[in-house]
Amino acid sequence: MDQQNQPPAGQQPQANNPFPNNAQVPNQPVPGATPQIVYVTRPMDPQPQHVSEQAKQRHEESKKAFPYLNLSEGEYVISAVKRHPIGLFQIWVVVGFVFALLFAVLAAVSAGVLQNDSGQDQFPIEVIAIPLLLLGMVALLFGFIETSIYNANKFFLTNESVIQYIQTSLFTKRQQTVSLGNVEDASYSQDGIIPSMFNYGQLRLSTEGDETTYRFAYASHPEQQIAVLNNAVEAFKNGRPVAE
Repeated sequence: MDQQNQPPAGQQPQANNPFPNNAQVPNQPVPGATPQIVYVTRPMDPQPQHVSEQAKQRHEESKKAFPYLNLSEGEYVISAVKRHPIGLFQIWVVVGFVFALLFAVLAAVSAGVLQNDSGQDQFPIEVIAIPLLLLGMVALLFGFIETSIYNANKFFLTNESVIQYIQTSLFTKRQQTVSLGNVEDASYSQDGIIPSMFNYGQLRLSTEGDETTYRFAYASHPEQQIAVLNNAVEAFKNGRPVAE
């Protein structure tokens, strides 16, 4: 019997080790072994962020001025972008045109312009007055509804986010809130002579990730509003206090 492979006395025999010089065997998964689970504990109550007294005061002022906004603690409104009144002017120009047309028809009937060959009125004023009155009421109702929809579109810049109220019809409206940290690009556009003359335009925001674009038309002083917005976004992303 070959005794060269026999272990010394008092020492247990070892299994064949393919790694020379008693090198350690690399960690390998053991078949059938249960994986080790590591539990990470988190505090039940996270540390509240410090809110300065000035931010608290402005927060309370914003809540009183805009009670319908859902502002978080320490969040306040920096800018409330208003829509230019020229949009309302366009609405009521249409209403005025309809009324002018109705009065022209009524005046023609009253003056006897619309007569047949025998000299009798083709449309007696008693017959045509009621439809004209109904059309005038519909035109007024249209003007008030469009005015309400126009004014319901609002755009707010806070020290944390951009909040936009969008209403496209009497029963269709929605709210959009975008964190300043998600704003990738903010710009404005003024297309045409009239927007440049009256200083209104369209605000445009694009966000990171989902690549969503938000627009707000008929914004007054768009260049100034975008400058304030870009400054707020830059300060928010760099961890600086956001101010006007």
